[in-house]
Amino acid sequence: MPTERKKMLAGELYDPFDPELVAGRERARDLCQTLNATRESDVDVRRAILRGLFGAGGDTVWMQPPFFCDYGTNIELGERVYFNFNCVVLDVCRVTVGDYTLFGPAVQIYTPLHPFDAELRRREEFGKPVAIGSDVWVGGGAIILPGVTIGSRAVIGAGSVVTRDVPDGVFAAGNPCRVIREIS
Repeated sequence: MPTERKKMLAGELYDPFDPELVAGRERARDLCQTLNATRESDVDVRRAILRGLFGAGGDTVWMQPPFFCDYGTNIELGERVYFNFNCVVLDVCRVTVGDYTLFGPAVQIYTPLHPFDAELRRREEFGKPVAIGSDVWVGGGAIILPGVTIGSRAVIGAGSVVTRDVPDGVFAAGNPCRVIREIS
């Protein structure tokens, strides 16, 4: 029988109160709290925290705290990804981000979902992964919902709510986010 963590990562219903998952969230929150308490001059300390927090990419990520996530280990970053102040990544499923992608302040990426059935919602939840390509720019305050894929070289306008996939090389914005035009 698969563990609750394996079910979670597979996008199946899982018990969020499973001790292994609770411990994983506590670990990430402790690391985020330590990261968020660092000063700009604590470059080596920040780098060590980021290496320990993320599943991949902690060696080159450029992070402006505060930053918050559920597990961190489910976040896989390419080279030189940038997070501006106050970003949140709820990573119950994988969040993959390509090289040189930029996140403006207060960007939020969500992978968790909850059943519509209230009885079931009391015990279990599920999620869908998020994939973001390389050289993407996500404007400040944008929200990326579970299951979304954003193509490489796309630009997402500030304040957008991304509810569906965005293709490569387009400017998309709004609530809900929609393609405005190709980027030439």
